[in-house]
Amino acid sequence: METSTTAPAALAVEADKLVKTYPKGVRALDGLSLAVRPGEVFGLLGPNGAGKTTTVKILTTLARPTAGTARVAGHDVLRHPDRVRREIGTVSQRSGADPAASGRDNLLLQGRLYGMRGTALTGRVAELLERFDLVDAARRPVRTYSGGMQRRLDVALGLVHRPRVLFLDEPTTGLDPEARAAMWEEIARLAGDEGLTIVLTTHYLEEADRLADRLAIVDGGRVVVEGAPDDLKGELRGDAVHVELSEAGSEDRARAAVGGVPGVREVTVDGRRLSARADDGASSVPATLAALGGVGVRVAAVTVARPSLDDVYLRYAGRRFAEVDGGVA
Repeated sequence: METSTTAPAALAVEADKLVKTYPKGVRALDGLSLAVRPGEVFGLLGPNGAGKTTTVKILTTLARPTAGTARVAGHDVLRHPDRVRREIGTVSQRSGADPAASGRDNLLLQGRLYGMRGTALTGRVAELLERFDLVDAARRPVRTYSGGMQRRLDVALGLVHRPRVLFLDEPTTGLDPEARAAMWEEIARLAGDEGLTIVLTTHYLEEADRLADRLAIVDGGRVVVEGAPDDLKGELRGDAVHVELSEAGSEDRARAAVGGVPGVREVTVDGRRLSARADDGASSVPATLAALGGVGVRVAAVTVARPSLDDVYLRYAGRRFAEVDGGVA
């Protein structure tokens, strides 16, 4: 009897133990590994300085790793950078459009750089202008565009040559809430394009939760946990209980007191903010307050919430998401 086996689909992006060091001992990546499946939206989530942008620079051949390997669309980023560039589109944090040229001319130039000509190019440009709602502004200089329009043009530029992998590096940073919501809708629509893989870096928790099929939380240049957002939150059984202490200097007493409350676990203290997990958050609040009062710790506020990506980050990185800010991204 014959048996047949189907080989697993090749990964769209894979990185193995990437290390990147800069002068003066700055270590932006410290053994980062990840695997992105074809056709998914994969999020790199982490605060500023976590190593997200450095990772994207290596994967898009704009930087060389100090150690480790990476492949994109089946091509080694060091051995075959030209092949990688043909297969990817990139939207950087800063716009790559010529502000003096029109949106249409920017798209035409981008296509020509990839060898596109004639009706294939003009047709593709017309398609993208329509798709990104830029038809009316197509012949205006890009410097007259709003922030949201510029970002839509940036994404269109990354798609002209129909890449297999699209890298979006902090695509909504600096946008107002309305423009950010519109960009989220556009990225969600892009995710439905057949065969397109999207790698999205962000430091917005809600953005990663809403858009990513799977994500890797990056901290200190390493992936601390990887998985689907709902799966990661689901691992945190029960509710999150957050207590704001009234004064500094009571952290150790507060941690010890709450740690002794039945049904409460994983107690951490970050400044005057105490966080814990509880099987039933609402019913644990009276006992928590009583325990704190018993050791003379005053409380300013208490909240109970379902698990969030912030709680996931706290569990695996040992601190609140917003604690690190600045440095090498």
